[in-house]
Amino acid sequence: MTRVSVLELRAPQDRAGRFSRELFERYQRSEKALVSALVEMYVQGVSTRKVKAITEELCGHSFSASTVS
Repeated sequence: MTRVSVLELRAPQDRAGRFSRELFERYQRSEKALVSALVEMYVQGVSTRKVKAITEELCGHSFSASTVS
């Protein structure tokens, strides 16, 4: 679960122990950047409707006005 939405991950089974979680760490940074952008838009006075439209365009997922605020 992220701060933005629920995310299901299926980690591959690696018997040799060579599996790296590097990919997940990369997406965690992206998620933090998205949350920071949402907060910045809200603080700068962008309406919750516009924030919803922007996130829907960028992520393919919209957030309610209460989630944004």
